[in-house]
Amino acid sequence: MENLEAVLEAILFVSGDPVRVEDLAHAMNLTRSELAEALDALADHLLAENRGIQLNRSGETVFLSIRPAFAPQVEAFLQPLQKRPLSQAVLETLSIIAYRQPCTRGDIEAIRGVKCDYSVQSLLDKGFIEDCGQRDTLGRPTLYRTTDAFLKHFGMETLDDLPEIELKEVEGEIGV
Repeated sequence: MENLEAVLEAILFVSGDPVRVEDLAHAMNLTRSELAEALDALADHLLAENRGIQLNRSGETVFLSIRPAFAPQVEAFLQPLQKRPLSQAVLETLSIIAYRQPCTRGDIEAIRGVKCDYSVQSLLDKGFIEDCGQRDTLGRPTLYRTTDAFLKHFGMETLDDLPEIELKEVEGEIGV
């Protein structure tokens, strides 16, 4: 197969997780020895070109990772991304969840009037909210609530420490 190394690199990059050698050989219609040869060539190629990634083998799986020599630079780059302030949309979504928990995406969207998929995913990634079950209604939407990481980040011990606010007439619309 032409560009076999490039195809292997693309598959391993996209998968993000270790891939079983057997599955990779089957998907690419290669024998195990042909695949082993191609993987060796890819590993050598990545090393010879001083690339930022390397091929790793663990038992019967293969995967890509950053080269250890570049770990400090990668970590320095990722640190500010994790410490970025929350956007207005994410803060609004977090506020709704904090005051209305447990609530669904539909509840949040009913209040904000816009989609909240990105904001909810961002809050899940930061560990400020978590899945806490499903509402017992049609479609069984996921319920979200805040976490201890949320409390810690905002310097609170319990949800009782949230500031008092006046809830608008939206309460009746979402069944709270």
